[in-house]
Amino acid sequence: MDIRIDIERLRHDLEELGRIGRDGRGGVSRPSFSPADFEARAWLRKKIEDAGLCYRQDGAGNQFGRLACAGKTVMAGSHIDTVPNGGLFDGAVGVLAALEAARRLVEEKVPLARAVEVASFTDEEGNLVGDFLGSRAFMGLLDENEVRNGRTSFGLPFQDVLKKTGFTAEGILAAQRDRPDLAAYVELHIEQGPILEDEGVPIGIVERISGKQYRQCAFIGESGHAGTTPLELRHDAFLGLADLALRATQLVATRHYGSMLTIGKAALHPGSFSVIPGRADFTLEFRSASAEAMAAIEQEVFALAEDIAATRGLSFVSRIIDRTTPVTVAPRLTGLIEEECRSLGYAAMKLTSGAGHDAQILAGACDSGMIFIPSPDGISHAPGESVNWDDLEKGANVLLRTILRLAT
Repeated sequence: MDIRIDIERLRHDLEELGRIGRDGRGGVSRPSFSPADFEARAWLRKKIEDAGLCYRQDGAGNQFGRLACAGKTVMAGSHIDTVPNGGLFDGAVGVLAALEAARRLVEEKVPLARAVEVASFTDEEGNLVGDFLGSRAFMGLLDENEVRNGRTSFGLPFQDVLKKTGFTAEGILAAQRDRPDLAAYVELHIEQGPILEDEGVPIGIVERISGKQYRQCAFIGESGHAGTTPLELRHDAFLGLADLALRATQLVATRHYGSMLTIGKAALHPGSFSVIPGRADFTLEFRSASAEAMAAIEQEVFALAEDIAATRGLSFVSRIIDRTTPVTVAPRLTGLIEEECRSLGYAAMKLTSGAGHDAQILAGACDSGMIFIPSPDGISHAPGESVNWDDLEKGANVLLRTILRLAT
């Protein structure tokens, strides 16, 4: 059956949603459970109902639009929350392309052998208590202590945020009870990197999704007067951090090519002129598509940190904030997506996603696949994030055809 999406309608939806949460710096700030997020949720509910789908929302705030049918469910979607001062397309492309695909199934009165459900998952971006709150709640994978006692990335107790929303810890933790029996999950997403554009290819077929580990770390030394303490007698916590940043990056680059290590935030204490830093707090994350590499990086980097600490007269402490495991996409789905690209005449290539996605979490329940479209200049999580509308039309058509194959 040769049906296509309506790109003008999809473009209008994306531009309309992109006006919700638009900030003064030219980006979109729509973190989950913010006023802008609730406005976007109301907007999405109306769109789902106007499309003729059955709307529901679970205890974690995940939103769904369903084309009911007997048997298992084919689900497609992503998220509509953003990072602060983010872009219009990360997440939103996947939700609204899935909605457009479902609309076309309704309009063409396509007979289905399986139910089709559009999904928008809460807080994929991790502004509340760890990444993937919604999809992890959907899968029953949340840390109960974090839900009940955790703090958001903005420093507020999560329980205080919930009091203003109508959601509860109990409801979030029970969200998995509403999960349908899934046959497959498919997610369309911008690549968030430069590979597809550099190769001149409009469609990426994701073979693997990298795992990640987030940690909060610190080197602890001794403060002292910057003018009177000799260099050879200092226990400078910042030098420990600087040493680790350089040597750990080199270690990962040479021993685990293709993996990533990033120190994204650092704070020195007491943090003033003329005082040697006695403590350096910092975030450390590493990512890899290989579980073996993840384990090796963890062991090698933290052995390096301990060695640096011992050499410089410091102590090193670390606690884990979040982790995900690498996922290999089921060959059944990559093969099916590749077939649909060929049938549509679209060039495609296989690649690895270095970013995490809800598809990674849902892979624990069913075959879970991803379709990428190029990110111009590789920009994402920023106001300059954009798409080429022709690429989006191709990606949404591949999504529609994949859903058709899975549900009919």
